[in-house]
Amino acid sequence: MKYSDLLVDWLKEAGYTTCFFVAGGNIMHILESCGRKLRTIPVVHEVAAGIATEYFNQVSPGERAFALVTAGPGLTNILTAFAGAWLESRELLVIGGQVKTADLSRGHVRQRGIQEIDGVALARPVSALSVLMEDTVDQQQFTAWLQAGSSRRKGPVFIELPLDLQARNVAEDEFNRAPPPPPQIPPIAAPDLEKVAARIRQAERPVLLIGGGVDRELAARVPFDAMTIPVMTTWNGADRIAADSPVYFGRPNTWGQRYANVLIQQADLLVALGTRLGMQQTGFNWQEFLPRGDIIQVDCDKSELHKGHPRVDWPLCGDANQVLAYLAKADLGDHQSWLSFCREAKARLPLIEDCNTTGPGYISPYEFASTLSQLCREDDVIVPCSSGGAFTTMLQCFANKAGQVMVSNKGLASMGYGLSGSIGAAFAGKGRRTILVEGDGGFAQNIQEIGTAAINRLNLKIFIYDDNGYASIRMTQSNYFGGRYLGCDIATGLGLPNWEKIFAAWDVPAMRIKPGFEKDAVFHKLFAADGVAAFIVPIDPKQTYLPKITSKVTETGGMVSNPLHRLSPDLDETLYQQVARYLL
Repeated sequence: MKYSDLLVDWLKEAGYTTCFFVAGGNIMHILESCGRKLRTIPVVHEVAAGIATEYFNQVSPGERAFALVTAGPGLTNILTAFAGAWLESRELLVIGGQVKTADLSRGHVRQRGIQEIDGVALARPVSALSVLMEDTVDQQQFTAWLQAGSSRRKGPVFIELPLDLQARNVAEDEFNRAPPPPPQIPPIAAPDLEKVAARIRQAERPVLLIGGGVDRELAARVPFDAMTIPVMTTWNGADRIAADSPVYFGRPNTWGQRYANVLIQQADLLVALGTRLGMQQTGFNWQEFLPRGDIIQVDCDKSELHKGHPRVDWPLCGDANQVLAYLAKADLGDHQSWLSFCREAKARLPLIEDCNTTGPGYISPYEFASTLSQLCREDDVIVPCSSGGAFTTMLQCFANKAGQVMVSNKGLASMGYGLSGSIGAAFAGKGRRTILVEGDGGFAQNIQEIGTAAINRLNLKIFIYDDNGYASIRMTQSNYFGGRYLGCDIATGLGLPNWEKIFAAWDVPAMRIKPGFEKDAVFHKLFAADGVAAFIVPIDPKQTYLPKITSKVTETGGMVSNPLHRLSPDLDETLYQQVARYLL
């Protein structure tokens, strides 16, 4: 049989059902095999194939997708998706075409074969494994490569497949060897598990922080409400607990909710499960993260435990899911007094603050995110893009419901992730309504994939914050450079389209909503209907985005940031003393 047929059979056996691709000559044999054996979904640009694959794998409970790209530009185009999945520790298998083995330059010249470039070298820094298939390999070796990105700490895998190997005729029996069992994260010893529970019992103000390393299916089974300790999430773990849980206390972050930031800083014990505690989580002033407490961090990567920021009192290398499953059944003590204080502080620090200004005729992005969360169903898939005002306001004010899946990519924080990611999520959701919220500047970067959503009749509802450009860049230029704007909006040369006309080009219905849209019958009809639809949300170009962690430029040109609990604008001193009692 043809070797590419055999490879696809092995992919199917490993659980892969779906392939996002852009066709090309150097993948013609493997693509033809995929077309006969898998669901193949063409996209317009390779970066969309990678992002859609990442999000598909986040949403799908039992199926897996991979991306297929041709040599040269196919690989260079998808590198952004590699970087995003690498930083977020997510599975992303990319099979890339390559010129025939006889035409490889092997470093002697810059290029020998047509479209040849060293894809393995380009992908290696952002991959768990990057390998050129020099010759045919058996099932055991091929499966071991796949497992490099789906076991332990996840990450992208790049397999470069020369054209002549794809087409080679092989004897099937010579290559079928039982695949190896996937590598497992070493279990944490029972005494250490009990020690974590004991530390929580002894603490007066413990907090459980749930990150993206915690499985959604496990989190759905955990009785958080009965654990009697405050539970917070990272942005990647936002959908692991419903926002209406009586023990839920928000998403602390540099752009976090004020009450969540203030409360986490008062903990005397933080148990961080499945989060690397990066600077977006701790604040740039990580030296003042959790100033009154100890930190237990559980992560499968020792390097994250010992990187030095923030201070970690007890680094525990292992599977965060094992620890959470244990804590769900353990005696964690009585912390009702601390829970009562947290609820009081949460009630006194609303998510939508009066310090923001929204001009007449515009919709407050904070009010929009809050209202949208009320309108969404429990089985919706939520994609709050990955950067800018649309991203931060959604993660601050969207109150997720039990059953919803929320996926973003904050590590790379690249504009343009939203549409491609929502396409992958919509395919994985198999008819579940997918909700995308994206800024106009970010949406424009992958605008071509409207066609992919339209031709596949995805159940996708697109909300675009229309503020004439890059709101976060404009705000930076205003705050630090006296409003000397450059390339941040239409007035400074940024070419953005008439959105209604853009969607009309693909026959996608689009409407511009207004304040009070939640009472508009036309909106509700389009929002509830199957298929793709777009909603243009008018956002004030001068909209303020507060509260936030502020920084100042020092005399030497450096930057100094406030600690996580000191968001700007400052709270009234009397109120601060009431809600930050354990920081005084």
